[in-house]
This record gives sequence, structure tokens and C-alpha cells, in this order.
Amino acid sequence: MKIFRIIRKNVKDAFKSIFRNFSLSMASVSCTSITLILVSIALLVTYNVNSITRSIEDVLTIIVFVDKNATDQDIENVRFQIESNSNVDKKEVIYRTKEEIKESLSEDEDLKSVFDTLDENPIQSAFVVKVKDLKKITDTANSFKNIPFVKQVKYGESLVNRLLSMFDIIRNACIIACIALILVTAFLIGNTIKITIFARRQEIAIMRLVGTSNTVIRMPFLIEGFVLGFIGAIVPILLTIYGYTFLYDYVGGRLFTDLIVLVKPSEIIYATSLVLLIVGGLVGMFGSLRAVRRYLKI
Repeated sequence: MKIFRIIRKNVKDAFKSIFRNFSLSMASVSCTSITLILVSIALLVTYNVNSITRSIEDVLTIIVFVDKNATDQDIENVRFQIESNSNVDKKEVIYRTKEEIKESLSEDEDLKSVFDTLDENPIQSAFVVKVKDLKKITDTANSFKNIPFVKQVKYGESLVNRLLSMFDIIRNACIIACIALILVTAFLIGNTIKITIFARRQEIAIMRLVGTSNTVIRMPFLIEGFVLGFIGAIVPILLTIYGYTFLYDYVGGRLFTDLIVLVKPSEIIYATSLVLLIVGGLVGMFGSLRAVRRYLKI
């Protein structure tokens, strides 16, 4: 029962301290909220960027055109060398003859009328290849160009490279922003706790003189930091849940183009909210612990 009395007293002291320094506490809460809103945006953007990258990997293919003079054995040799590449999914290497490609394209009436005017099928047979790692697609495609009887290799290199560069910049910027904002929030919460410590310095000195343990002295401040971080996470969590859901419904789950498909709210908002809650509490405790260690010298 003693432990529960100690915990109850520490929680009570933490809330007293919050209300005693109400303006500073609200400043810390506001800063935490703003920070976590930006952290939430960064997490949502990063998660969607990773999801979009995976989606592009699923649909993006390398087209390896085979020389029209290649024999069946030559074609099998080309297949073998393509499948030997470590970045190639062997199950996703599909060979399509020029007749199959023509038949598929002829489903479009305009293209069919063009083919009907030609005496000879101008299309080359080709392998359709999917890669495991999109970042290595350029090196993979270039390696195919050296295979005998490979006429041409296409994969939309300019678009792919631009997309990958843009996604990497966005992802790295979000990570750096999250770290910087979290550190700033911890610093501000720490400053709030420092003022609380200064206001209670005589009480703390008496507690130390009578032999109160360091843990007991620390506890109210850690709880105060946790509560400030927890309260600061409430608004960002609500904005994450309702804001992202509204955005998803407003744009119909797609951004600018059908290629950029957003992650469904149910798959991301609750996990992100949990992360915000944990980060808010931990950042508050970290700021408090930093202040306690540095200024109480315990």
C-alpha cells in the first residue's frame, strides 16, 4: 500500500506543479502539440512514400527487346542471363512474342487499323522483367544491354530516376525534421521543469537532508513531463485521425495521378496516433530527466 501512496502523492505533486506554472505548462503543451502535428505529417508522408515506392515496384517493368534474328536457343540464353541477375524475380520474367504483343495492342481500334495497313509486324519480341529493388533498376537494365541478341532495353528511366530522387529527398527531409522538432520540444519541456525545480528548491533540499531517495525526488518531475507530453499529443492525434481521413476522402484516395495511391486511413492513422502518444510521453519524460539530472545534481 505504501508504494501506491507514494505514486498517488507524486501524481498529485505533478499536477500541482503543472497548475502552479500554468502559463509555462501550456507553452510546453502547445509546443509539443505543434511539434507532434509536424511529426504526424512527416510520418504520414514517409509511410505513403514507402507505399507508393512499393506500388511502383509492383507495376514497373523492364522491357528487354530481342533481336528479330534470334533463334529459340538464343532466346533461352537471353532468359537464362536475365534470370541470373540477383535483382530479378525469376517468377516475373515473361517472354512475349511479337504476335502476342501485336494481338494485345490490337484491342485498341486505332492501333488495329494501323496494323492492318502494314504488310509486316514491326514489333519485336520482348521479355517483361520485374525487379526486386527499384533503386537498382538502372544498373539492372544496363546489365541487360550487354547480353547477346538483346536489341534494346526500356524502363522509363528518366521518370523512375526523378521519382526515386524526389521520394528520397522527401523521406530524408521528414526524418531530419522529426528529429529536430523532437529535440526542440524536449528542450522546452526541460526548461519548464527547471522553473518548477527552482520554485521547489527549498522543499527539495529538506527532502534530501532527511534522506529521501533520489528516485522519490525525481518521480514528480518525470510524471509532470509525461503528463505535459501526453496532453500535448491529444490534438495531434485528433488531427491525424480526422484530418487524414478527410484528405483521403476528399482526393478519392489518389494524389494528382492514379499512380500515387494513398494508404487507406484504417491502415495508418491508429498506428501513427499510438506513435504520437508514445513520443509525446517519452519526450516529456526525457526533458524532465535532463532537467533533473543537470540542475538537481542527483
